Amino acid sequence: MSEDRHSPLALHPVDPDESGELLKRGQIVRRAKIAAIIVLVLLAIGAGRTVISRVYNAKELEAGATEHNKNYVKTTLAKASESGQTLALPGTLQGFVQSPIYARAGGYVKRWTKDIGARVAKGELLAEIETPEIDQQLSQAVAARQQAAASLDLAQSTALRWEALRKKDAVSQQEVDERRSASAQAGANLAAAEANVQRLRQLENFKRIIAPTDGVITRRNVDTGDLIDAGASGGLTRALFVVTQTDPLRLYVNVPQTYAQLVKPGQSVVVTQAELRGQKFQGQVARTAASIDATSRSMQVEIALPNSAGTLLPGAFVQVALPLAASSGLAIPNNALIIRGDGIKVAAIDAEGRVRLKPVQLGRNYGERVEVVGGVASGDRLVLNPSDSLAEGDAVSFNAAEDDKSGDKAGQKPAVAVADKGKTEGKAGAKAETGKTAP
Repeated sequence: MSEDRHSPLALHPVDPDESGELLKRGQIVRRAKIAAIIVLVLLAIGAGRTVISRVYNAKELEAGATEHNKNYVKTTLAKASESGQTLALPGTLQGFVQSPIYARAGGYVKRWTKDIGARVAKGELLAEIETPEIDQQLSQAVAARQQAAASLDLAQSTALRWEALRKKDAVSQQEVDERRSASAQAGANLAAAEANVQRLRQLENFKRIIAPTDGVITRRNVDTGDLIDAGASGGLTRALFVVTQTDPLRLYVNVPQTYAQLVKPGQSVVVTQAELRGQKFQGQVARTAASIDATSRSMQVEIALPNSAGTLLPGAFVQVALPLAASSGLAIPNNALIIRGDGIKVAAIDAEGRVRLKPVQLGRNYGERVEVVGGVASGDRLVLNPSDSLAEGDAVSFNAAEDDKSGDKAGQKPAVAVADKGKTEGKAGAKAETGKTAP
């Protein structure tokens, strides 16, 4: 084909001179292809990196969400308490012997010799009373006794004379019997007069008010010249003195029915007083009432408390720590309980680390711990301070070794059950309320 025909068709002629130009164009095309392939490869690599990064980030986000959704909790094991519990009860100290002294003879106070705070011995004089009426009654009784003695002498001599006349048959037997009867009546009158004299003399002895026992005068209600009425009828007459024996002291406490079976005579107790910080006093259970009061549902217990130093004062309010034997039942901390509308439950952790909500039946309250009589088995791992959002099947994470170590330290301390004074004296007895501690 000629050059003229190639020109209209825009065809390059095959010319040896133009081969270099065609070669250059071919190289440009190849380079463009290579650059395009490189760009595509780079875009593919970038896209792959983006996809891989997103997949990795998704996995990290999922792992983080899973880790974030897992609850970290503290746990404890349900087991029998190894140490006994201590029952804390309020009480009021009393003198071992507390004797109010009343006047047996009425009159006026002549003088008193001992005041409050004075230590007295048994039989020591405390006061004297003037009794003019009793003195006059005694003088009259002595005169009546003398009169009865004279009448007896006359009756006896008359009876003897009439018996002599009877032997001579000068009088009848009836008359002799009458004289004998008169003599016997005179003797009885003399005995009655003598008894009246002795009564008034005994009454005169009560003019001296003496201490009935060793102790301390804790109250004096009389002064010189006061009019004293005899006796203590109906509690209207006040006591002249009150003598209290302060060593040892008595202490009465009311043990709730729940713990009554655990208290025995001879048990040691610890008594503390708020004003005497750091001081503890050892006492002993002297005796128990051995019965439950139907009104307060509690048992009265008497405690003997030595007080040789006189540190403790009668009438003081104290706290009694009564150690009780360990219970064989299971005990768990109060903050393991979940109190909701459907009852009291605990959050137990199964072998897969998931929460299982179990209803429980509670027994005695030990203060920081509570007895469980049903719903929990020994060795169950329970969640402490469970949150309100904790639900059945939630996955939780915990450190068993650390929790068991801290739980063992807490278990070595004896549980303290506090019985409120008002509740122990009420109809329902003492029942400490059980609560849940928020996490």
